[in-house]
Amino acid sequence: MKKEITGVMVYYYKVCPRKLWFFYHEIQMEQDNENVKIGKILDEETYKKDEKHINIDNVINIDFIRSQGVLHEVKKSKKIEEAGIQQVKYYLYYLQKKEVFGIKAKIDYPLLKKTLEVELSQEDSDEMENILEQIREIVDKDIPPVLQKKNICKSCAYFDLCFI
Repeated sequence: MKKEITGVMVYYYKVCPRKLWFFYHEIQMEQDNENVKIGKILDEETYKKDEKHINIDNVINIDFIRSQGVLHEVKKSKKIEEAGIQQVKYYLYYLQKKEVFGIKAKIDYPLLKKTLEVELSQEDSDEMENILEQIREIVDKDIPPVLQKKNICKSCAYFDLCFI
């Protein structure tokens, strides 16, 4: 049975197709990863007044919605900002497919005290269709994609699985 493509999968696709494949196939390595633990603490300790983790169809999980029509995604750093932007664009794309229009988005970096506004253009929607197709191709394979060494590998929860 095929799973729905989630926002996390779009994020992982941009970070590393191999990580996406492992995640999709329920090979979990994140429970002991220090960066993941820091992210969870950040999630628990910031934006406490806001209703958090708005789950829609078990496909998108919005960190919080503050003012009407503005969804927020919280990230620890800008290290892999493009992946976060694509994740948020997927949220907007998914909501548009459900005929929810006029939604805006922001990525919040509380440790940096910065915010980035994200919008979804028609070009972004077309690109998202392509990304979703590529995600399906990756996760439908019997084995994970070939390892591509990146600077972020050292801090990845799947480092041991890929390199040891």
